[in-house]
Amino acid sequence: MNDVAKEPWLSVIGIGESGVEDISKFGWSLLAQAEYILGGARHLAMVPDDLAPEAERIVWPSPLSEVFARLKRLRGKKVVVLASGDPMFFGIGGTFSRHFPWEEVRVLPFPSSLSFAASRMGWPLNKTTLLTIHGRNPAALLPHYLPGAKLLILSKDGTSPATVAKQLVERGLEQASISVLEHLGGDEEKIIASNATAIAAGGDAFRFADLNVIAVSLPQEMPFWLPVTPGLPDDAFDHDGKMTKRDIRASAMAKLAPRPNALLWDVGTGCGSIAIEWLRAHPTCRAVGIEPQEKRRAYALHNAEMLGVPHLRLLNGTAPDGLRGEEAPDAIFIGGGLSADVVNFCLKALKPGGRLVAHAVTLGSEQLLLNLYQSHGGDLTRLSIAKAEPVGPLHGWKSAMPVTQWVFLKQ
Repeated sequence: MNDVAKEPWLSVIGIGESGVEDISKFGWSLLAQAEYILGGARHLAMVPDDLAPEAERIVWPSPLSEVFARLKRLRGKKVVVLASGDPMFFGIGGTFSRHFPWEEVRVLPFPSSLSFAASRMGWPLNKTTLLTIHGRNPAALLPHYLPGAKLLILSKDGTSPATVAKQLVERGLEQASISVLEHLGGDEEKIIASNATAIAAGGDAFRFADLNVIAVSLPQEMPFWLPVTPGLPDDAFDHDGKMTKRDIRASAMAKLAPRPNALLWDVGTGCGSIAIEWLRAHPTCRAVGIEPQEKRRAYALHNAEMLGVPHLRLLNGTAPDGLRGEEAPDAIFIGGGLSADVVNFCLKALKPGGRLVAHAVTLGSEQLLLNLYQSHGGDLTRLSIAKAEPVGPLHGWKSAMPVTQWVFLKQ
């Protein structure tokens, strides 16, 4: 016989602009019985003094990470957390899911501000890109600036609309439509519709409330944009000439097969082209690059910021020593520093089911890949790219150095 499930001790209640008035009867009963109520000062002030008068009220600590140890000490007590909107949508509920067994938690969601914004704009949520810069680097918005895209962006504060507008102007999108939706669902709800140029310029007409959502509608015709598929143009990266070129890079990415939440080791990161393409494949992808040259690390960090993946983690060192103690990866790319020691270390570190892709351009490193292919199997491919270039008044083929590619899937 199965044990009867225990009642969750940690309740997370989403509230809207109108505060606790929107809480369900069940939510009110949880608050009335609470021994501890946790939330922002604004949320706690909404709770009537005569409701659960014995409950200890706790304001979110700074840094937020301190709250998890404190809550774990309260395990078994009746704890209520007040949060904005839907706690499972860019909210504290998702964070709690990484720290507590989910059978100990209950969530009572309220419509998120992005749901309200979609209803005001007439944009179906399933056809709209939902983003946030609350507690995140605004550079992460950059991959989403695509022709015809509609974006709903959860702001950090009243300065966020100008930040987004300036990004758009820098990319030649001065006339992109921007609507700033304030205090959604409350008595002070307001919508300010304009364009990137006007909002970037600022002025008294464009002072926004801290509680706002930014709706961006991008034109069908854009002067510059980058695809989400692998194989970005080489000139999208700052580099010193030593990089995995576009066609070869697209092949490597197809073999690495990025997927949600997967971790890549990029060995010999160079300007970061492989790691950056991996991170752009899905917002939850992670990458650790290792590169001994300071100049190339600077290129990689700059490229990651400019191409919308500022969360690239970069190590100063060489493999294998610089990677010892790192989390086991789901995929590994070796584009520089190829040696038997590096490959053997990486093969041991790679998770079962993980993929390793290694490139060689010299005869010595090509021989190493041949030996690995003969001893471990996998796929060995020679990639040769030629591009048409002028030859006097005519055109001919100019070949790049061929690249030998070894792909191994760990069983």
